[in-house]
Amino acid sequence: MQEADVRGYAIGDRVSQPQYGHGTIRLVDEHHTVIDFDEHGLRRFATAIVKLERSTTAEPDKPAKRTRKKAAPKQAAAKQD
Repeated sequence: MQEADVRGYAIGDRVSQPQYGHGTIRLVDEHHTVIDFDEHGLRRFATAIVKLERSTTAEPDKPAKRTRKKAAPKQAAAKQD
């Protein structure tokens, strides 16, 4: 088995991949490398075969994740006499 090209990369490193472009490493271990690409979102690669180059591009600002507001509790119907 070949040594992984991601050897020496760490979470948070900026990289470039031929198909998806620039991204930020979110997870890297001996089996998988997960990269959050600027224009393609999260992609998972087999660490042993992924081809990466270091990138000097800045990570773009991404909008904050929106969270749903919880629905207000339903009010008990008033008894009518």
